[in-house]
Amino acid sequence: MNENPQKQHYIDVHDAYTAHYYDACSMRYRERYMYSQLFKGLDLNGLKVADLASGSGANSQAIVRLFPDAIVTGYDISPAACQEYSENIKRPAYEVDLTIRGQEFSETYDVAMIVGGLHHCVADLESTFSNIDQMLKPGGILIMFEPNSRFFLEKLRKIWYRNDRYFHADTEEALSHDEILKLNEATFELIHLKNIGGPAYFLILNSLIFRIPLRLKPYIAPPLNVLEDFYSLLSHPLFFPGFIAQWRKR
Repeated sequence: MNENPQKQHYIDVHDAYTAHYYDACSMRYRERYMYSQLFKGLDLNGLKVADLASGSGANSQAIVRLFPDAIVTGYDISPAACQEYSENIKRPAYEVDLTIRGQEFSETYDVAMIVGGLHHCVADLESTFSNIDQMLKPGGILIMFEPNSRFFLEKLRKIWYRNDRYFHADTEEALSHDEILKLNEATFELIHLKNIGGPAYFLILNSLIFRIPLRLKPYIAPPLNVLEDFYSLLSHPLFFPGFIAQWRKR
């Protein structure tokens, strides 16, 4: 079986990705606009949480900070990311390619979280969701954040994916929440959906893609966050580059 090209791609961009997506300004963006929606109405204390596409563990750190009694475990396609996760979180992390059907997991979880990872699994989303289903307990919760293919600038994003070295256009693409939910309606039901993303989403959270220098971000983040607050008053998915969803396993 050929190795998933996303594995080598992520290994190649891992350091730059970590520097830009998990710096202080990006983490403040996550705290302000993402985590409140990812964990809305949930209490993860005492629950076993699988952090899928976990990277170096920044999102797990947020879980442990918000829910000190949560029990987190990392899963990532990159062995280097798994090692960093274990060092940072002091919890195990396992190398896994979710697009390969029939993965074996040593335990099942109350919650699975995947932040920006599903759109890297489009080579076989059916197998990816099958693996997630396998690792979740009945009634378990899947929470996700992904780029939204219904965004009005989607055609421009596809062109960018094909021409920017930080993307692997053949094996990643934005997703339609309604389409992936329909694909999995026999297994999951929707609990919560929120469309997100405005000026700060692009220039702060995605500073790597827009080549915003890290040293500049602390100065531009405050006014961009104000603009983000106003932009967030819109509601139609057409206006938003990302979505956050909570699903429950039937």
